[in-house]
Amino acid sequence: MKRLPKYIHNSQGTLWLTEDERDNLKISYRIKEVLFEESSPFQHVMVLDSFDFGPMLVLDGVVQTTSKDGYIYNEMITHVPLSVHPRPKDVLIIGGGDCGAAKEAAKYGSVERIDLVEIDEVVVKASKRHMPEVSGNLSDPRVNYHYVDGVDFAKRQSAAYDVIIVDSSDPVGPAQQLFEPAFYESLYRALRADGMMVCQSQSPIFHGDIMEQAYRRIGRIFPYSSLYTAVVPTYPGGLWSFTLGSKKELPAPERIRFDKSALYANEELVRRCFSLPAFLRERLERRPTG
Repeated sequence: MKRLPKYIHNSQGTLWLTEDERDNLKISYRIKEVLFEESSPFQHVMVLDSFDFGPMLVLDGVVQTTSKDGYIYNEMITHVPLSVHPRPKDVLIIGGGDCGAAKEAAKYGSVERIDLVEIDEVVVKASKRHMPEVSGNLSDPRVNYHYVDGVDFAKRQSAAYDVIIVDSSDPVGPAQQLFEPAFYESLYRALRADGMMVCQSQSPIFHGDIMEQAYRRIGRIFPYSSLYTAVVPTYPGGLWSFTLGSKKELPAPERIRFDKSALYANEELVRRCFSLPAFLRERLERRPTG
């Protein structure tokens, strides 16, 4: 019998991926088959065909995106900043190896350059081949692939971008650097005078401390900041947060315009995503301690 990949187990003839969410929660997905598996120099990469979510990208045993609901995350991390910015031309995506954010950014006619900085080329190749619902098998000539460390890449930039999208994995291991003040400071320097950045800032339910830390760090570096949310069924807790940092004042929600084709985002939703649940607004508005 062929040896099962890491993180996959057989239970009574059925394959399952069980994802550990810290020490207190396990999420299991019933799997049809392993479409791709490879250990890259950076991580263990799999694409699994699941029963409920279709093909899913799994890095070191953790689900990153799925064909069923990946569009929600990619649309919201991309369309919100690109709709808020008056005329984005140069876009930097750090992470985003599934190509979903780049696919959404390519919908903007004003965008002339999309630099996709993903340290692991294996992730890009696997996503393009096995997850076309997410990647769109992206081949837009405006997209430039840089298979280097995103932290180092950002340090070398100066006033080069209008919008920076940080599509990172959880703040564990190397990705921890993408949540540090020094990284946010390098993003500030890499942006033009009216530039803005956005990052995923984890679950308000399960990772409230990480979310608040990212929000406050970005708020100390950027003159204007705001947090918004979306519901992504795959991610623990469902409710997910994103944090914007901007060099210029953000427009009032009613002034935001959005007219791109999308499955989740529309103009009303993009405007209202900044309206936060009471518990979340109270947490962000209270005076931080320490």
